[in-house]
Amino acid sequence: MGAKRTDPRNEIGGPRQLAFRGYVLVATLAGLAALVVVLLRGDVTVLLHLDAAAYVAAGLLVVSEARPLFVPGARDVNGVVVSTAFVFAMLLRYDVEVALALQTVAVLMSHVGQDRRAWRTGFNAAQYSLSWLAAWAVMAALGHDPSPLAPADLGSTSLAAAVAGAVTFFVANELLVAVAIALRTGTTVWQVLRPDLGFELLTSGSLLAFGPVVALVMQAGPGFVPLLVPALVAVYFAVAAGARSERQARSDALTGLANRKQLADRVPSGQAALVLLDLDLFKQVNDTLGHHVGDQLLVAVAQRLLSCVRPGDLVARLGGDEFALLLEGSDVDGATAAAVRARESLAAPFSLGGLLVEIAASTGIAVAPEHGTELEDLLQRADVAMYLSKESGEVEVYDASRDPNTPGRLVLLGALRRAIEQGELVLHYQPKADVQTGRVVGLEALVRWDHPQWGLVLPDAFIPLAERSGLITPLTSWLLDEALAQLALWRAEGWDLCMAVNITVKDLCTDTFVPQVASCLERHGLSSQVLQLELTEGSLFADSLRAKAALKRLRDLGVSLSLDDFGTGWSSLTQLRHLPVSELKVDRGFVRRMAQDTRDHAIVTSVVDLARGLGMRVVAEGVEDDRTWRLLAGMGCDRVQGWALSPARPADEMTGWLAERMEVAAP
Repeated sequence: MGAKRTDPRNEIGGPRQLAFRGYVLVATLAGLAALVVVLLRGDVTVLLHLDAAAYVAAGLLVVSEARPLFVPGARDVNGVVVSTAFVFAMLLRYDVEVALALQTVAVLMSHVGQDRRAWRTGFNAAQYSLSWLAAWAVMAALGHDPSPLAPADLGSTSLAAAVAGAVTFFVANELLVAVAIALRTGTTVWQVLRPDLGFELLTSGSLLAFGPVVALVMQAGPGFVPLLVPALVAVYFAVAAGARSERQARSDALTGLANRKQLADRVPSGQAALVLLDLDLFKQVNDTLGHHVGDQLLVAVAQRLLSCVRPGDLVARLGGDEFALLLEGSDVDGATAAAVRARESLAAPFSLGGLLVEIAASTGIAVAPEHGTELEDLLQRADVAMYLSKESGEVEVYDASRDPNTPGRLVLLGALRRAIEQGELVLHYQPKADVQTGRVVGLEALVRWDHPQWGLVLPDAFIPLAERSGLITPLTSWLLDEALAQLALWRAEGWDLCMAVNITVKDLCTDTFVPQVASCLERHGLSSQVLQLELTEGSLFADSLRAKAALKRLRDLGVSLSLDDFGTGWSSLTQLRHLPVSELKVDRGFVRRMAQDTRDHAIVTSVVDLARGLGMRVVAEGVEDDRTWRLLAGMGCDRVQGWALSPARPADEMTGWLAERMEVAAP
């Protein structure tokens, strides 16, 4: 079962609504006026006195109009009919008024019983009238000018006029329609013409080429006209074969949607948006219920997506469980609204063979021309956004700063790999102090990249890249070993300190991570109680099941966990009590402004109260002045970290600082 046939051209709106309506009105009035003038310029009753061959041919036209050839994906979604051949034959043999009268009848017949608006019927009649008039004018200029009462006998001298007339009709007809579609969709005329030009040449070209043959048979007499039937059937099925080939090349066989080739042909040069949707849990549906149910689901998804877009927008299946929406004329806001509609539509259960199946879709958006003008660029960037959507659960718009595949980031990735191997990474240490006494109780190890040309590179510039590339594992391994080696040196001085090391959820979910931590502690002769692992709140809950299992193993080992940047992910509060967390670190964004902003003060107070209620220690990071320190002490915070105590320093500088500050009191 394919996707439902729709006819977007019934809609008269579009990105350039006023221009489109004006064009349709002018073209319709001009064409219909020309039709009336031509029909009334002479004696209309002459149409009743044509030779018998003309009436037999007209009868065949009526029969042919009853059986159009439908071609999914072609510009004319209402089908291809063979009336073009008969009308051209009438133009060649009897003159323009006979051809226009017959074409008008053909238009009216083809529109009866089909879902077409009256304005479209008028436009189509006018469009054909103008095109045939242009062909007649060219043929007349070449000396071919028959009349209804004196039909032309075609010969070799008529060949040039016939070819010129056919070409003129084809060009005029295609342009009249293409301009209308371009104005409605906000694309260029060439972008409208290009995708279907080969198909139009095949169908219209074949029918126009058959027109002189029809005229010659009519010239031989009415008894020969029925002999056209086998030839017409042959032309019909030849066009059908070409249509099937074109459809297979440009459409998805399962859903009937556009495929990647058709999508590439439709990418506009102006404003547009590409929405990429990847079905979550589709593999489970296939594995559990079978591929036949999976195919049914894909067809049902196609139907729902078609209902979510505007007339003129394109829905495509790129393969597997990946779909795309091409929204011409849409900006980021319009694309986001369409993506939300699509996700909401897909969120409703699907009834498949008596089973209710629920799925969701990760959704990424790229916008042309901001994010690219070629299909591959837009697909690649929408794909980046789509994978971010898998992490966030929301519609994501492409953001170059979060794209790991930009040329600059690829250069950075290679340099980072060398930095890990060649020892360009360094650790700086920032102390933590007891908020009441000011005594330094521990430090946080902060990685920096001492690049020979770029200088000191902060972790925000390379840690996300390391996570996506797989370099995070060797980086964390180095960081852990380096930090614990330094901690062992400081504890050898008699300083009772602990060390906090930042890790990512990918580290935590690696099977070798917990054994690695135990081995590193043993190698440096340290107790597990002096190591604290810091993990951001958001990243922890992105993979909570695997993370919880690893955290329990670390707790059994004796290593404590600190939840960093707390307060930026309140949705996790219901899960917090189930995690083996011993410390919360209030996000610096709240702490830094709490002395001036009552809302931030209230948030910090709430976090402190929550932590104390759960039996956890609270650390405030980003403490930059004595006033903030005193406020934190008054609300019951346990520890502070920030420039009010000390900035992060290299190991040698921090050693000197620690020697002077170990017994300094709080402000």
